[in-house]
Amino acid sequence: MINYSNEELLNGILRNDNVILQHIYKNYYYKVNLYINKNSGNDDDANDIFQEAIIVVYRKLKSNDLAINCAFETYLYSVCKFLWLKQLNKQKSEKEMMVDSTMMETEFDHDFSELVEKNDRFKLYQKHFQLLGSDCQKLLQLFFDKVPLKQIAQIMGFASEKYVKKRKYRCKEYLVTSIKQDVGFKKMSQ
Repeated sequence: MINYSNEELLNGILRNDNVILQHIYKNYYYKVNLYINKNSGNDDDANDIFQEAIIVVYRKLKSNDLAINCAFETYLYSVCKFLWLKQLNKQKSEKEMMVDSTMMETEFDHDFSELVEKNDRFKLYQKHFQLLGSDCQKLLQLFFDKVPLKQIAQIMGFASEKYVKKRKYRCKEYLVTSIKQDVGFKKMSQ
C-alpha cells in the first residue's frame, strides 16, 4: 500500500486525481461507514456523508482556508462525524440520536460551520437553477459570467439591452421565489 502525505492527498483532491480519490475511498471510507452504521445510519448515508466531506475539503482547499494539524485520515473522519451530527440533528424529530460523546467534543471553527451551510445553500440553488427554463439558465449564466449586456442581447437574440435587463430580472425573481418556497430553504432559515 502506498502511503501518501497530507500534502499529496490534499493536492490530489484539489486536482480531482482519480488515483488519490480511489486511495482515499479504499483506505478511509470503511471507518466512516462503520461509524455511521453504528449511529442510526446506513450505507447510503455513509456514501452521502463521505462524498459531502470530500466536497467540503475541496472547497476549503479552493478558498485557501484549510490548515490540517493532524493526519488527513483523522481530519476527514472528523469532518464526516461533524456532517453526520448535523444530519442527525435535522432528523432529530424522526429518529432518536445515538451519537457517542466524542462527537460533541470535536472542535470545529466557525468558518467550517459556515462552509457547510454554504454547501447546503449552493445545493439548494443548483437544484432550483436546474428547474429553470433553458433560456433563463443561459441568460443568468451569461450574466454571472459578467458578459456585457449588449453581447448577451446578441447571443440570446434579444432586441435590446433593456430587454435583457427585464428578462434577467424576471428569471432571477422566479429563481428566488422558487428557492424561498422550498422546504429545505425554510429549514435553513429557522
